[in-house]
Amino acid sequence: MRRRLLVSYLLIAVLVLVLLEIPLGIAYAENERSELTDKVERDAVALATLVEDSLEHETPVPQEVQRTAARYDAATDGRVLVVDAQGLRIVDTAPTGSSGFSSRPEIALALRGEIATGTRRSNTLGTDLLYVAVPVASSGVVHGAVRITYPMSAVNDRIHRYWWILGLIAAGVLAVAVGVALVLARWVARPLARLERAAESIATGDLTARVDVAGPPEVRQLAETFNGMVAKLDVLVRSQDEFVADASHELRTPLAALRLRLENLERDLPESERLEVEGALAEVARLGALVDALLALARADRAEAAPRPLDVTAAVDERLAAWSALADERRVRLEAESDPAVVALVTTGRFEQMLDNLLANALDVSPEGAAITVSVRPAASLVEIHVVDEGPGMSAGDRVRAFDRFWRAGRAQEGFGLGLAIVERLVTADGGRVELRESAGGGLDAVVTLRRAPRDGESRPSGR
Repeated sequence: MRRRLLVSYLLIAVLVLVLLEIPLGIAYAENERSELTDKVERDAVALATLVEDSLEHETPVPQEVQRTAARYDAATDGRVLVVDAQGLRIVDTAPTGSSGFSSRPEIALALRGEIATGTRRSNTLGTDLLYVAVPVASSGVVHGAVRITYPMSAVNDRIHRYWWILGLIAAGVLAVAVGVALVLARWVARPLARLERAAESIATGDLTARVDVAGPPEVRQLAETFNGMVAKLDVLVRSQDEFVADASHELRTPLAALRLRLENLERDLPESERLEVEGALAEVARLGALVDALLALARADRAEAAPRPLDVTAAVDERLAAWSALADERRVRLEAESDPAVVALVTTGRFEQMLDNLLANALDVSPEGAAITVSVRPAASLVEIHVVDEGPGMSAGDRVRAFDRFWRAGRAQEGFGLGLAIVERLVTADGGRVELRESAGGGLDAVVTLRRAPRDGESRPSGR
């Protein structure tokens, strides 16, 4: 953020300098050329006045006038040319081979009684020349013309120096702007960076994190709002934790007492009346299981993620061994297909709880003689765990809704519709995902995707 703010400030400074200095430089160059043109034109008119009588009476130009033209050339490097009405050279401070100039556009224009100004390139001198040609006339009759050609090199040098000065001013302004921008960017970015770090800490479950109220007024207001929000969130989460703890105690205790009373009552009843008590005991057991499932779901929603490397292959083998007795009782085979030592990033205890829920669901729908296969498939940066059963399966729509709380595929089925919801919360909390697919045998393929732990020399995979 600091870099973006710094670049934004500098772009604004550069834009302002461009909008100010480029028009200023152009205006200065045009003003210099205009002033030079006016000055040379005044000099040409003054020389025309000196030679007017000589050209009118067709007498030689006085030596003093010629010396004046020569001194002007020596002082200013401006060539002075005086021609008569036919364009023939009368005075030339830098004579060339040709003596006729009537074909020159500026001379022809001056002999018609107009002032001609402009610039042209001189290949001989290697520079641009300013020319000014004025008519020599009296009583409306043109007797000749005076032309002064002046090199633009001096003016161009001044213009170039001015551009260099503007460039140095721009560099100085940009240097100051960089310093000011660094201070402003740090003033704005530092509290925002602290706010970002606090948000990251809160995302990991640390609700004690707070951000210092500093920086611009808008950032201070944001920090105060953020701290207030976190404080309220902390209260809500603590209330949830207290509810889970209280519910765990307050609900289980009376259920256990009710179960004991019903069991004691059952022993004192005749055989014909025990069926009613057995039904009540079954409902108490069902209510206890529902309470346990709701508490497990609440813990899954609240549990803080702290992923660590876990040997998924070993964990799968351990859980299959734990479920083998129940699977044998139901005459269902448990099979494992995995590479050795596949390591994923999961929070301690979370993978086992997730796998237990998937195995319990698979056992509930597997007929006798069926098999449940758990396979572990490592990928480039992921680990896939497949729990495949040979049960009745689900439609595509049911597979999508299966992760909703309290949803069941049919009213006659047992369970509360919370097992897959718990699995989804546990998996997504560790940055993974879970989905149900149709297996090749018609049952379900529950696919859990987790982040693979980095091998030696690799960087840790990114979080959620």
